Amino acid sequence: MSETTASRTVPARAAAPRGRRTARTALRGLQILLALFYAGASALPKLIAHPSGAETFERLGWGSTGMYTIGVLELAGAIALLIPVLQSVAAIALSALMVGAFIVSVTALGGENAATPLILIVPLALIAWARRGSLTDLRRLVARDA
Repeated sequence: MSETTASRTVPARAAAPRGRRTARTALRGLQILLALFYAGASALPKLIAHPSGAETFERLGWGSTGMYTIGVLELAGAIALLIPVLQSVAAIALSALMVGAFIVSVTALGGENAATPLILIVPLALIAWARRGSLTDLRRLVARDA
């Protein structure tokens, strides 16, 4: 009896899905990490009027209304980062919020913590670009409901 063994070849493109899966998983982890940061470390102190958040808004002259507004926007962005159809638009909106935070930090607060919004824009821009397909899905949903 002769034994025949089938040669096992793996197509080159078979390796790509594993790499893409790893990239998607890493990107999803980044989204979760940013959502936790925005919800817990950024929005929560504003929404519970913690002195660390309130004093900055008082210094700006925006008071509690400005503080709660920014807190709600950050919390909404954090939640939207976790919703597949909203993830790209959430990253774009949070990036715009970070541009505003940078400008306010430089002009009104003397540059205090100005690097933080700039640092956060980098992963947000990556998410917005990598998840840009969700914008098409969102457009379809809006057009279907209109």
